Amino acid sequence: MKYAIEKKAGLPAYMQIYNQLRQDIASGLIPAGARLPSKRFLAGELGVSVITVAHAYELLVDGAYAQARQRSGYYADFGPGCGQASAPGRAKLADMSAELADMEDFPFSLLARTMRRVLSDYGRRILVKSPNSGCMELREALAAYLGRSRGLSVRPEQIVVGSGAEYLYSMAAQLLGRERVFALEEPCYDKIRRVYEANAVRCLPLRLGEDGILPEELAACSAGALHVTPFHSYPSGITASAARRHDYARWARERGAYIVEDDYDSDFASVSRRIETICSLAPERVIYINTFSKILAPSMRMGFMVLPEGLLGEYERRLGFYSCTVPVYDQYVLAEFINGGHMERYINRRRRKRRQEILNITKDKTED
Repeated sequence: MKYAIEKKAGLPAYMQIYNQLRQDIASGLIPAGARLPSKRFLAGELGVSVITVAHAYELLVDGAYAQARQRSGYYADFGPGCGQASAPGRAKLADMSAELADMEDFPFSLLARTMRRVLSDYGRRILVKSPNSGCMELREALAAYLGRSRGLSVRPEQIVVGSGAEYLYSMAAQLLGRERVFALEEPCYDKIRRVYEANAVRCLPLRLGEDGILPEELAACSAGALHVTPFHSYPSGITASAARRHDYARWARERGAYIVEDDYDSDFASVSRRIETICSLAPERVIYINTFSKILAPSMRMGFMVLPEGLLGEYERRLGFYSCTVPVYDQYVLAEFINGGHMERYINRRRRKRRQEILNITKDKTED
């Protein structure tokens, strides 16, 4: 047995099992269709509980690296033609509420308490102009949150805070240069195309298949940038498989291109706590963008982007003069809300609720 648990690794046992199996599946060492070791066997070999192994296998299924077959076990599901069936933990876009946030579940009293504490504790600091890339308190909170929720290791200096995703799309277009052709998913959220075209960027549509951009479309693409929404791309509802995400990262590296990863829905696109991003596969080629209008409330016009280390100097030269578009008070409130654990507890509650809704939908369809 080649797998092992390192007690000093600083990662939970289930994540170590997941990472080792994922690496072998992605590299082809475990070929598509091969049966993975049974949960009981692997637990006995590693000296961990069956629940620990089950958690690792759930993450593999959720990330489209494996497939669970009833009364048969788990099988590798990575490569051409794989990952097209919806994983148990993933919902179709049509099954989700049209609302961006469930206001009945929102912890408004905690937010109000946080706002009052910021007024009391920060005092006149809320009157001071924000640093151009955002307050360091919020950028530090976001860097820590990304490490916990996405497994991304980023420095606060890589994070730029802005007033929503559309503003950040525009910043990405200006940073990468208007002479660069941007490839977009077809279909895609219409505002993405309109923002790029408003910045005089030429857009190239790439057709989507069942598990992401069609491989032949990506292979023939000579664009200098690719904007993708790997989880629940709107309006198609398509989630890119693990194989497609690796294809995107490989394409960017081979072409010297950049990817704008729009991660707006991934907090609720899965029942697992950690979702693999393209940024984690090719951090030097990905501009990662997320927003809080879906995570918390539509009125919170606040988002952020994570820049590759290699683009920080270019950003400062070309766009560093831009003032931050988010009020400093709002930034402090969000930083305190994240640091207090309120946001993650709220996300976990909504994730559990969504999981139950998915199970109910599946049950109703089965009974029909």
